[in-house]
Amino acid sequence: MSKKIVHINSISAYHKVNNLSSPQHPLVSVINFEDIKHKAGTSINLTHGFYCIALKRLYAGKMRYGQQEYDFDEGVLAFVAPNQVMSIEVENANELHHSGWLLIFHPDFLWNTALVNKIKNYDFFEYQLNEALHLSEKEEKMLIRIMEDIYQEYNSIIDNFSQDVIISHLELLLTYSKRFYQRQFITRKKSNHKILEQFEFTLNDFLKDEVLKLYGLPTVEKIANQLNLSPNYLTRLLKTIAGKSTQSFIHEKIIKLAKEKLSTTELSVNEIAYELGFEHPQSFGKLFKKKTEMTPLEFRKSYN
Repeated sequence: MSKKIVHINSISAYHKVNNLSSPQHPLVSVINFEDIKHKAGTSINLTHGFYCIALKRLYAGKMRYGQQEYDFDEGVLAFVAPNQVMSIEVENANELHHSGWLLIFHPDFLWNTALVNKIKNYDFFEYQLNEALHLSEKEEKMLIRIMEDIYQEYNSIIDNFSQDVIISHLELLLTYSKRFYQRQFITRKKSNHKILEQFEFTLNDFLKDEVLKLYGLPTVEKIANQLNLSPNYLTRLLKTIAGKSTQSFIHEKIIKLAKEKLSTTELSVNEIAYELGFEHPQSFGKLFKKKTEMTPLEFRKSYN
C-alpha cells in the first residue's frame, strides 16, 4: 500500500512541521540543518509548494529517495522544484544529524524580478535527488559562503532592499551551480560513459520492430525512466559528453532505420512510417525532410 503524500504548501508550514521558530519572511527562509531533527523510523512522501536548495552532509543515519539509498558523506547540493514528490526514510539511527544549509523560497518571492523567468533555465531543479551535485571542498566552501551571506541578510531588518539583495545572492548561487554541474559531467567520465553505453543499449531496445509497433516512438521521458534518470539530467549529460541531445540521438536512429527500410524493402512510405512508430505518416515525412533535406521518396529514388 502506497504512503499518503503530504503537501507542505508554505514556508510557515514547513517551519511548523519541523518545530522551527517562525520564519523571518513569509516567502523565503534559510535554515541550518542542525536545527532539523528526524527520528529513526521516519518514512514519508511529501511535496513542497516552494523551491528547495539543500547543501548538506549527513553524519548519521540513511535517507532513501524513491527506491535508492543515499548517504551524503561528501558535500552535495540538491535542488527540488515545487510539487516534486520526495520520499524520505530514515533508518539505523536514533536521530539523523544533519550538517549544512537549506534555502527555501516560494515562487511568489521571485515576482517582479528577472529571476521569475530565468529560473526555468536552471533545469537541475527537475533532476532527481540521486543526480545531486557532488561538490569539491573548494566548491563547497564557496557555496557555503553564499548561503551564509543570504542567512545574514535574511536575519537583518527587512526593508525595501532585502529582496534585491537575496535575489542577487541566489542568482550567484545558481550560476555557480550551473558551472559546477558542467564540471561534474566532465570529470565523472567513467560513470557518465557507462550511462552513455546504457543509453545506447536501451534506445536500441526501444527501436526494435516489435517494440515500435506495440508502443510507438520512444520519448525522452521513457528512456530516462528506464535508466532511472530525469529527462533533463540525461539530456544535459549527453550534450556534454557527446554533443547531442537525447532527442537528437532518437531522431538519428529513426532516420537510419528509415533509410534502411527505404533502400532495402518495397514497403510504401506510409507503411514504413507506421512500422517506425509514427501515428501520422506526415510527421515521418516532415522529420525525414528536416534531417536529410529530401523527402522519403526522393531518397528512395536517389538510392536506386
